[in-house]
Amino acid sequence: MIGVVGAGAFGTALAVALGREGYKVRLWGRDVGPLAASRMSDRLGGVRLPDSVTVTAELSAMDQTEAVLLALPMQAVAGFLRGSDMQAQTLVACCKGVDLQTLTGPATLMSQARPKATVALLTGPSFAADIARGLPTALTLACADDAAGQRLQRLLSTPVLRLYRTVDVTGAELGGALKNVIAIAAGTVIGAGLGESARAALMTRGYAEMVRLALALGARAETLAGLSGFGDLVLTCGSAQSRNFSYGHALGAGTPFNASVTVEGVATARAVARLGIERGIDLPVTAMVAALVDGRIDLSAAIQSLLTRPLKAE
Repeated sequence: MIGVVGAGAFGTALAVALGREGYKVRLWGRDVGPLAASRMSDRLGGVRLPDSVTVTAELSAMDQTEAVLLALPMQAVAGFLRGSDMQAQTLVACCKGVDLQTLTGPATLMSQARPKATVALLTGPSFAADIARGLPTALTLACADDAAGQRLQRLLSTPVLRLYRTVDVTGAELGGALKNVIAIAAGTVIGAGLGESARAALMTRGYAEMVRLALALGARAETLAGLSGFGDLVLTCGSAQSRNFSYGHALGAGTPFNASVTVEGVATARAVARLGIERGIDLPVTAMVAALVDGRIDLSAAIQSLLTRPLKAE
């Protein structure tokens, strides 16, 4: 039995993908009455839940599961962990970002809140709609305990959902978080009409920024070159399906954006900009995004701030 906490698009997609392979899945959410009744997910374009997926609003249903996938918005994770008495012994974070209060990622939050639990992170280039449709997807499973990571890799992999394993939890956390910030910047570049060459340059310099911060915090460079870093960056910066890219595109084009849509990169930009200042790490793209989304700088000034930086060796 596998538990999924969070009946949003990504949590539901994971429940569908696992349920389709015959796994017994319990999918928890606060307002899941309509989903339980219809068995159809509006968030995923009407995808039907397999019969093996049970929808529940009772969090105690997670206690008897082999592993619980935590698919909540990043900024809701700390509050959920504080307010929950869930007794699951294996927790897998399925969200991307940096907590604004603690400046840490989701797996770190879980380890601090549940020190006796086995904690892992599932991240990488993936759109919920693709997973729900059964399209081939490869993800990173990060777990500091490699034996536990191997067990989870076998448990959660399917014929079309391929998991690659790492013990570098910090690198996997940061790759998934930081690519959202760079995706906002990439969307802004395209929305402002600056062209594909500018997007390529922005992605490249953004990737260098991701690696610089990750190495300073103890991650491995090869983790950032993998699915959870470079792979996710390519997907998120290159597709309008990405909420972060679409948000940035609206910023660049000066068009409205649906305020009800969660854009994880906004809070992450604020958190990482603070982290960079505290650690003395130069993060120009992140600082620009944080200033732009907070209204402390306009688009013209943001572009100028990047283009007028001192010339240097690559």
